[in-house]
Parts: sequence; structure tokens; C-alpha cells
Amino acid sequence: MRMVGALLALHRSAAGYTQRSLAERFGLSEEQIASVEQGRRALKLDLAVQLDAFLGTNGMLETAVSNMPEIDLVPRWAEEYMDLEREALALSWYDNQVLPGLLQTSDYARGVFQNDVPALTEDEIELRVAARMERQEVLHRRAPPTVCFIISQVTLMDRLGGDDVYVAQLRHLLELTSLPGVTLQVMPVGRSFHAGLSGPFILIETPDHQRLGYTEAQRGSQLIADPDEVSILERKCAMLRTQALNPLETRDLLDRLLGEQ
Repeated sequence: MRMVGALLALHRSAAGYTQRSLAERFGLSEEQIASVEQGRRALKLDLAVQLDAFLGTNGMLETAVSNMPEIDLVPRWAEEYMDLEREALALSWYDNQVLPGLLQTSDYARGVFQNDVPALTEDEIELRVAARMERQEVLHRRAPPTVCFIISQVTLMDRLGGDDVYVAQLRHLLELTSLPGVTLQVMPVGRSFHAGLSGPFILIETPDHQRLGYTEAQRGSQLIADPDEVSILERKCAMLRTQALNPLETRDLLDRLLGEQ
């Protein structure tokens, strides 16, 4: 990815374009071009073909992308969501199975990947952990997104990776609650009402204010653009926020769980 990015940067500059001017030509953001050139984002094959034609590189980028080794750090069905996540204005995230990837410590993420079936190799696990940690840069952007996380208390009961990892993860969650724009709420167990029984989902607001939904299941995902369907998820999220512990109560719960260690 770094090699492909370096080739793009070289030929873009030789053609007299800045990252911004090239991005504008293709309806992209400057950050998208910068991410590709720095090797942080894979160049998609269809864009490589268009860039070859525009920059006059005689199929060089297409050939490079077509012959990249297959290292599936992110499942292909999740790539479109990852692109949206990097540039989102706002994210609303509900999860009842595992802590959201943006909240995980590296050791917790390692514990998650060690539970994959079929089992991953150590090298595959480390590559995936590194990719997950890189995703978290979105929370530290110069203009970070507004992010609301609602997590089931069940996800705080599992000790993926062991007791030390569990304690460090709880402390990390407490630290993240102090980030600008980040809100964390816990949906406690034992409720007689629950708006999230249909499973996890994410709501996304894009830079052009489009509102989308995203859901994942075993071996697949769905990006939801239909306004009626997105509205249903937005109403579920609004109800969950009233049913869950508020942010202050959530911090108290985390403090209490840490005190029990």
C-alpha cells in the first residue's frame, strides 16, 4: 500500500496537481488522497483505472493494485463502512456483543481476534490489531466526530484476554469519556425494556450530511441508505439513550467495576 501510494504521489506531482486539486477532480476529499499516498488506505481498483487515464500512467496503478498480495485485514464487506467511518461528522454506535473497535485497547483487540474461528495465525492477529488501532485515529482528528457509544453491560462482564487486560480496558474507557465529542452510556442488565434487542448497529452522518445506517452479521454486513430504514435505527438509538445509564452514571459504574478488582 505504501508503494502504490508513493507511485501515485510521484505521478500526481509530476502532472502538476496537489492532493487537493486531484481530489476535487474525482469528487474526493483531500484526506482520501493523502491516506492513499501515505499507505494508510488501499487504492481501489476502479479509482486506479481512472487515475491511470487521467495522469497518463499507462496502466501502472491498475497493475500495481491488481498484483498486491491478498492480506485481508478488513473483510471486503466492511471496507465501505471503514471509508465512511474515517470521515464521519457523527457516529452513533450500539453494541451488545463486544466493545466497539474504536474503544478497544490493543490487548483487548488481541483477545477478540484470538477467539476467531477458524483460528488466525499470530501474524494475522498482529496485523489486525494494528489496523484496529489505526482506526481509532478518527477520535483524535483535529476536528473529531461527535460519537455516541451505547454498550451493553454484558460486554463489560467478559474478560477477553484475561484479568489484567480487563482492568486496563476499563481504565481506557474512563479515559475516553474525557475526549471532546465522545459520549459513553451503558445499557444495564436486568431491564424490563430494551430497544436494542434486534442487535448492534451504527448510524453515520457523512461530511455532506447524508445519514446512513450500518449493521453486521456473521460473514456479512449491510449499509443502509433508505431514509425510512435509517429513521427506524435513529428512533431505536434515541430510545436506547433514554433507557441506558446516563454518561455520569456510566462513569460511576466503571469506577465501581474497577474498585471491585
